[in-house]
Amino acid sequence: MSDWQFLLRALTIVAIDLMLAGDNALVIAVAVRSLPKPQRRAALVFGAGAAIALRVALTAVAARLLNISFLQLGGGLLILWIALKVLLDANEPREAAPAPGRLLQAIWYIVVADITMSTDNILAVAGASKGNISLIVFGLCLSISIVIFAANLLATLMDRFPALIYIGSAILGRVGGEMILTDPFVVRTYHPSDWLRYSVEAGLAAGVVIAGRLIRAARARKEGRGQAA
Repeated sequence: MSDWQFLLRALTIVAIDLMLAGDNALVIAVAVRSLPKPQRRAALVFGAGAAIALRVALTAVAARLLNISFLQLGGGLLILWIALKVLLDANEPREAAPAPGRLLQAIWYIVVADITMSTDNILAVAGASKGNISLIVFGLCLSISIVIFAANLLATLMDRFPALIYIGSAILGRVGGEMILTDPFVVRTYHPSDWLRYSVEAGLAAGVVIAGRLIRAARARKEGRGQAA
């Protein structure tokens, strides 16, 4: 591979990473948003390190991951849970749960969500690199770096503008629905049409927000009755 070919493929990988980073960044942002800033940075660093290692290890079998039944289904359900949980935690003080527990939970969310959502990115990088190990490692490290930078920015914006939490959760509801309906088992068993897929994605986007508000309202009423008693 000539220097010009190497440079061209590297620039292609940069463009791929920029285009495919959005959903992953949003998931990570809501996963770490409830952490105090020192723990947030630690979660991003440790979660990113583990995600990079797993991405490199999985590059050789990335195409097969798309055909594993229940992988995207499980990942989609996890995304829906994260989307709902961030709404339930939105008004809780950050000291409400022990920091170590939240930190480990956030790292776990980052690693699992990144791997289940990143097959498209891994495949694109592997294809653009044409088997060049240096380019593969560069592309995967760059992609997670972009995701972590964007996630930190989104988490900071959510701190300043809490309304973004609802928008982010709705988007994650859509992403979770898309992952569930594109799982090989679901496609093979139910053959969902485009109309059904769009309807489910829209329903889950709205459903996550509505469910979060209803559960929070129920909790507030219960706490109010407990204080009155």
